[in-house]
Amino acid sequence: MNLNEGTMTAHEFRTLALALPATVEKEHVGHADFRVRGKIFASLSPHEAWGMVKLTPEQQREFVRDEPKSFQPFNGAWGARGYTKVHLLAAKKQTVQRALVTAWRNTAPKRLSEQFKDE
Repeated sequence: MNLNEGTMTAHEFRTLALALPATVEKEHVGHADFRVRGKIFASLSPHEAWGMVKLTPEQQREFVRDEPKSFQPFNGAWGARGYTKVHLLAAKKQTVQRALVTAWRNTAPKRLSEQFKDE
């Protein structure tokens, strides 16, 4: 997968998420989610049109500022806590990978996160 090329698909989102250490795919309320050591850091919508990454509010502001067509806070309290919608068709693969790694690092146990070296 060339990370510098165009838009994302649900399959590519899933592939990038599952490439992160200790990540497994589970399902709840009818859609796929991605967990590291039992904690959700990302998910796909039921129809796989968009994804979600669990960012801090500060990280969310940066992604939304840099790529407002790709990233959007969820409404209400979830969005205020950093839960961020990723519009797959508008998103660049490289940016989505960065968002997934960020969400994974936010969620993974500190020791595991420190062992992971991303490019």
